[in-house]
Amino acid sequence: MHKPRHRLVTSLRLVVSVLPALVAAGTAVAYPPGVGILGNSRNCLACHADNGPWKDTGSLVLDVLDKESGKSLKQADGSFLISASRGEAKTVLTVIGWRSGSAQEAPYRNAWLYVDPERIRDASSLGKFAPGWSVNLPMSCRVVGDAVEAYPGAHVTMLAMTVRPGDDATDGRVELQVMLTKGESVKGKPREGMIGNYFERTVKLAVTPKP
Repeated sequence: MHKPRHRLVTSLRLVVSVLPALVAAGTAVAYPPGVGILGNSRNCLACHADNGPWKDTGSLVLDVLDKESGKSLKQADGSFLISASRGEAKTVLTVIGWRSGSAQEAPYRNAWLYVDPERIRDASSLGKFAPGWSVNLPMSCRVVGDAVEAYPGAHVTMLAMTVRPGDDATDGRVELQVMLTKGESVKGKPREGMIGNYFERTVKLAVTPKP
């Protein structure tokens, strides 16, 4: 009667015992592991190929929206600006995908990561967002199919992320690293089986005075 539970516990113990060795050897497999999480790769292209058809920036959707207003946080220089006072929770929506009407078939899955490039190789912490800023979901991988009012009919993913500047937070910036993909990577051979295109945007973080 208790055998399935015993097997599960044994399996979990095996994973826990083996994982440190895999990480130390640099062979742990996860997504996205290499950019500041389990490794110190500079960006997604350390593992994945930039070989997809989604390079037409006129059809590309890559936006960060304020959740409350629905407005884009994009600035004149192409960067995005997230501003909040100390202790204030600010929620934004990351919207990624491909506009309808394009001759190219839309990507199937999008992956993204917000990361401070200065902290990618910081082995002392798994948190690689800007110092002093808390964040609940700096990365995700999501199948296309969300409906976004600002982009009617587009093939996109959308997910919320909440940030909060703490007492020691200062103005800073992070990179939004994005992969539009289709297909499935071959385990251990991430450049095979999946096609994708890589994009990178700057996201500025500003601490504003309390109202």
